[in-house]
Amino acid sequence: MTEIRQDPGSGESIAAAFDEAPLTADLSGYTLEDWLCFGIFWLLCAIVFLQFFTRYVMNDSAAWTEEGARYLLTCIVFLGSAMCVRLDRHIQVDLIYRYLPRRASRVLVTLVDALRVGFLGYTVWLAIEVTRRVGHQRMTMIDWPMGMIYGFVAAAFAVMCLRAMQLALRHLRTGTSLLEEPTYDLPGAPLP
Repeated sequence: MTEIRQDPGSGESIAAAFDEAPLTADLSGYTLEDWLCFGIFWLLCAIVFLQFFTRYVMNDSAAWTEEGARYLLTCIVFLGSAMCVRLDRHIQVDLIYRYLPRRASRVLVTLVDALRVGFLGYTVWLAIEVTRRVGHQRMTMIDWPMGMIYGFVAAAFAVMCLRAMQLALRHLRTGTSLLEEPTYDLPGAPLP
């Protein structure tokens, strides 16, 4: 077996590394839904830890933790979907765009954007209807109305629809999209 040795560098190069300016974190690419999802995630972690602790250490499970974790996970999923719409990172089939002429590809991208906005707008309306019709029902273990969860899902769909509209405007303004150019990078670029 051959041993590979790496040169750790001279003492001067190691000392010079300490003189370099420290890297700064760039948090400008994150929006409200990112931070809200981050906070809900850590709340979910705390509840799951509490569930584990009460069940396996105390041998007396807190029944509300399972229901609370389920609803928090629901919130994370829908809010995370809004983040994916903003970044244009949902699953997409882009193979056909490689074989279409540029003009036909542009028309198809515009149609896909319009269908996405229409679909998400329709889901906002459906989520509001579900909230209106059954939102008064109570949760099983936690005596809160289910409308809190349904309303959160409706708000997440509204954010998705808003982000889809912003993305469609960006595609129209720039004349390209991730479907047409897989190297098109969205995460750092500002939305219209």
